[in-house]
Amino acid sequence: MTMTDSAPQIHVIGAGLSGLAAAVRLADAGVKVIVHESAGHAGGRCRSFYDRTLEREIDNGNHLIMSGNHSALDFLNRIGSEDALTGPEDASYPFVDVKSGARWRVTINDGLFPAWVFDPKRRVPDTTVFDYLKAAGIAFARRDQTVADLVDKNGVLYKRFWEPLTLAVLNTTPELGQAQLLWSVIRETFLLGGKASRPLAAKKGLGPAFIDPAVAHLKAKCADVRFNARLRAADFSDDRISTLDFGEEKIALRDDDHVIVAIPPSRLKQILPDIDPPDDSASILNVHYRTRHPVPSTPLGDSPFIGMVSSDAQWAFVRDDIVSLTVSASHAIGMDEVPNKQAADDMWRETQIALDLGNMPYEAVRVIRERRATPDQSPDAAARRLQPETRWRNLTLAGDHTATGVPATIEGSIRSGDRAAVIVSKRRRTA
Repeated sequence: MTMTDSAPQIHVIGAGLSGLAAAVRLADAGVKVIVHESAGHAGGRCRSFYDRTLEREIDNGNHLIMSGNHSALDFLNRIGSEDALTGPEDASYPFVDVKSGARWRVTINDGLFPAWVFDPKRRVPDTTVFDYLKAAGIAFARRDQTVADLVDKNGVLYKRFWEPLTLAVLNTTPELGQAQLLWSVIRETFLLGGKASRPLAAKKGLGPAFIDPAVAHLKAKCADVRFNARLRAADFSDDRISTLDFGEEKIALRDDDHVIVAIPPSRLKQILPDIDPPDDSASILNVHYRTRHPVPSTPLGDSPFIGMVSSDAQWAFVRDDIVSLTVSASHAIGMDEVPNKQAADDMWRETQIALDLGNMPYEAVRVIRERRATPDQSPDAAARRLQPETRWRNLTLAGDHTATGVPATIEGSIRSGDRAAVIVSKRRRTA
């Protein structure tokens, strides 16, 4: 449809994945969309950039998508980026115990019956079927229970499965992470078998996969994407938001205009001081190394990553001559206090073991600390997740801190944006 200045407008505040997902869905429906982003680029915590130290294009952090993440895959299809991911042909996850040198691959079979649990070659080594049965109680977790409340902390499965999974999914430790949130991921992926559990990663980076195509798609749909536009304040009148204040520019909203605010909790409180979202101070440490030659993929097989246990580093992603390590919940395990040089050198020694590199040195390194990577995902914080519908009839919230029912992941972010778009569309129809 042809857009005119008199057409109702949807203002999306924030061009992270949540805001982009909402904007794409609305633009596809023929709505006039204006996206306002405070930074000079889109993507938020999910982006790629050229690093001068490494002289390579890298992601600010590593993100894993699973084949059961339907919202994320639908988003890629919408923006014409359906071939941007890569992963093994089956649902297999390579691991290495850095301390002992043991290697294994967890391989989940297709179909609803979990045959992999009964096969010693497919499950975590040194575990029994009973270990998995004991953990079934997580399916019935109460809202106030953590992962550690429901699984055996003294068993092998804890160190080699539950702890890595909780750190990766909830960005916190099993002692702090809400069991219900972790179960939501298991229910939508592992419980459905291998077809929903394949691990996927961006072939060329998060920007080329998720962000650049989304911005291009929006512009092709006549959406307006404005960078360096920081929302400083908002005015309210009765039951609606009436003005958006960007400093040098103030936008008066017409009665049929709507606003979707998709910004982190710490920024959201500045705009809406009366709300009480969960804190967003959970951090992630990422270390990117450049090597002289492309890194052999033998330890990874056809996977783009390998899980690491008994080490500070937790996941190693390999793309040609770049090795990227992730330490989730670095705030909770003491890694935020470790100096960059020490962390890089210590974890490179772990990487040499994990990737079977011998004494291969790295040529350059970039340490990235995301101090506000995700919201707190403890039981108390999960109870404070915000509902997307607000008391203002033209203001809707999006973001991984909203009550999506799933953790603060790429899937959760996109799902929140999709839901915000649906709410706005419904509100417009019933106005």
